[in-house]
Amino acid sequence: MARRNAAEVATGAAVLVVAGGFLAYAVANSGRSAAGGGYALHAQFNRIDGLALGADVRLAGVKVGTVTDEAIDPKTFLADIRFTVSDAIKLPRDSSAAVTSNGLLGGMYLSLVAGGDERTISPGGAITITQSAVNLEDLLGKFIFSASTMASAVKGGAVKGHAAAPGDGTAADPGPPGLGSHTP
Repeated sequence: MARRNAAEVATGAAVLVVAGGFLAYAVANSGRSAAGGGYALHAQFNRIDGLALGADVRLAGVKVGTVTDEAIDPKTFLADIRFTVSDAIKLPRDSSAAVTSNGLLGGMYLSLVAGGDERTISPGGAITITQSAVNLEDLLGKFIFSASTMASAVKGGAVKGHAAAPGDGTAADPGPPGLGSHTP
């Protein structure tokens, strides 16, 4: 009986060691690290829909940092995003940041665009030129509304308040005589 318990304990320990090895391999090869690297910056946005902690910070499409904190500024009611940027990247002061989508169904990330200023943003500094996330539902709603408005205008003839232009083929103007127009 004691022999069986020792074998079970040894097997359990071996499983834990193998699981720890897989975890270490996954962290080392995922592009993320357990300890945050780089220097901290922050930026404020009107909306950050879908931008999560740990999201990528990219410059020219290349990951250069990670979003580390999200909060609301109680004075301005803007979303204050804190993030890290690799120590090798020195951003000019006139750089900009935008909350961007990875595609139609992809996640959100923070996209940086380097400016042209010779002075750089110091660690702990702020990026002041920002573009908030585009809300896909609002954009789709506006498109549907404008399409239905346009369809009703076409169905009703001319747009309200505008006279039919000569030759536009509306009921008010059948077109030039003799070119297929029929008069009753």
